[in-house]
Amino acid sequence: MTAVLFDFSGTLFRAESTESWLRAALTDAALTLPEPELAEAARALDAAGALPGGALPVEVPAELTEAWAVRDQSAELHRAAYTGLSRRVPLPHPGLHDALYDRHMTPAAWSPYPDATEVLRTLRERGIGVGVVSNIGWDLRPVFREHGLDTYVETYVLSYEHGIQKPDPRLFATACAALDADPRDVLMVGDSRPADGGAVALGCRVHFVDHLPVTERPDALLPVLDLVG
Repeated sequence: MTAVLFDFSGTLFRAESTESWLRAALTDAALTLPEPELAEAARALDAAGALPGGALPVEVPAELTEAWAVRDQSAELHRAAYTGLSRRVPLPHPGLHDALYDRHMTPAAWSPYPDATEVLRTLRERGIGVGVVSNIGWDLRPVFREHGLDTYVETYVLSYEHGIQKPDPRLFATACAALDADPRDVLMVGDSRPADGGAVALGCRVHFVDHLPVTERPDALLPVLDLVG
């Protein structure tokens, strides 16, 4: 293998819990909720699938079905889809729905998996190209910079910047070209079989990890080092 491509959410990083997300947005807005109400609102937001990088919606309402299907193709669609889901949950101020969306784009809302730094650093030390290919509606580069991982990543291919989303093989092809790598010599690492599995169409090898809290997945990325040889 000459290069490895990684997904972002659920692969290299994990979003904070829905309760932490809501609590931070309330604090920033100088608002409070009694603890039982906060816990209930967090559970409702989780069921709604309102946190990008969190749980998928239990049900996507009919009026959001179209936007949800293509949410990662533009920043506008991404915000509309997720704030639309958030607005299904009553909150103490209408501005909180946009505040929640803004919060999830901050580096503080994300934690790298425990083995992410070791794996990325080792790959670069071995001279293996590293890219990030993500279905997303905003610029995740500051998250990598804040957590000290940007130095290991050579290219970012983000769906909203190209107007297409995984599993479209064009995203993976763009990353391979940026790394000057033959797709047949590239490993794609992700947590979504439907999305990240699209790399197979180019001839890439694919390795899947589970989208778990960081405390429950300390070393799932380490096998990547063996796979690339």
